[in-house]
Amino acid sequence: MESHSDAELISKTLQVEHKLFYFDLKENPRGRFLKISEKTSATRSTIILPSSGISWFLNLFNYYLTSDDQDLFSKELQLDSKVFYFDVGENRRGRFLKVSEASMSRNRSTIIIPAGITGDEGWAAFRNILAEINEALGLFSMSNQNSEASERLVGLSDDVGAGFIATQSTPQAEINSERPAEIPAQDDIGVNLGASKVIRVDQKRFFFDLGNNNRGHFLKISEVAGPDRSSIILPLSGLKQFYEVLGHFVEISKDRIEGTTSANVRTVDHPER
Repeated sequence: MESHSDAELISKTLQVEHKLFYFDLKENPRGRFLKISEKTSATRSTIILPSSGISWFLNLFNYYLTSDDQDLFSKELQLDSKVFYFDVGENRRGRFLKVSEASMSRNRSTIIIPAGITGDEGWAAFRNILAEINEALGLFSMSNQNSEASERLVGLSDDVGAGFIATQSTPQAEINSERPAEIPAQDDIGVNLGASKVIRVDQKRFFFDLGNNNRGHFLKISEVAGPDRSSIILPLSGLKQFYEVLGHFVEISKDRIEGTTSANVRTVDHPER
């Protein structure tokens, strides 16, 4: 996943007993990801976590820190094409949490986080860094959305005409919901124009803007992925047909759509793997 084009956003280091852990939040044209490396005197191991999975890691660490269960269950976390395995073990040094990443594109990789000498301070420190990065990630997302909204306001004179409605930025907590943008007064934008919408799918954002120009009314659908942007202009006369075709593909793909989620966590019966 890494390349020379990766930009480093956040870098943190944590020492737990004899191990060093490096946390590097990075970004490339495909999106943001968190690289977590474990280094001892003899070895170095790395897992790579999509940014969408940081909050899931945080939830699982909270489970291992706060659960009242005598025996902590193993867990599996599925994120897109990757699966992460969480297993608690114990050796002469004490308890540890083993986190393994398995995917089609990389060999299986594992990091081992000691619980700590007294209590679970090692896991707590690890969790706290995840929380800091997750909070910073939210600020980055809001900053980017505000910047993008400004770009769209500047671009009102492009090929869609004066009837273009700029989509307002959406806070991160609402990024997956469809929320109408504020619409200027009709005298400023023309007549018969509806609300704009924005949705997020994986690492892409899709903007839906209803507008008009001297050729008539249209729906502009823009796809934004990292620095890349492309758009299609759909005349309103074809909107119903477009809707029917989309409905056809939703129907024939229903089983696959319902079986695909951004993340899935399940408890594993057998901790030893």
